[in-house]
Amino acid sequence: MSIEQTRDQIVDQFSSVLSEAESLLNKATHETGEKARDLRSQAEARLLSAKLKLQELQGAAVDRAKDAARVTDDYVHENPWQAVGIAAAVGLVAGLLMNRR
Repeated sequence: MSIEQTRDQIVDQFSSVLSEAESLLNKATHETGEKARDLRSQAEARLLSAKLKLQELQGAAVDRAKDAARVTDDYVHENPWQAVGIAAAVGLVAGLLMNRR
């Protein structure tokens, strides 16, 4: 599964959870007593679930970023001149593109 698909799936799930929570909170405003407390509790539980899922995804993203940084660092240490050449080429291309504007 690609990063875009995963991201879209997460956004859809999060939007769904927020819609459900909003709906429950709207229902709770029209109710009183035990039913209102129950609806608010359900909304809070859904929001907490979404928050925990986002924290889990954030941790996974940080881990992937750290892995990518580690691999890049290893590559640069193993191939310093290639890394310098790549950086120079990227800088040249960026400079040419900026100069065209």
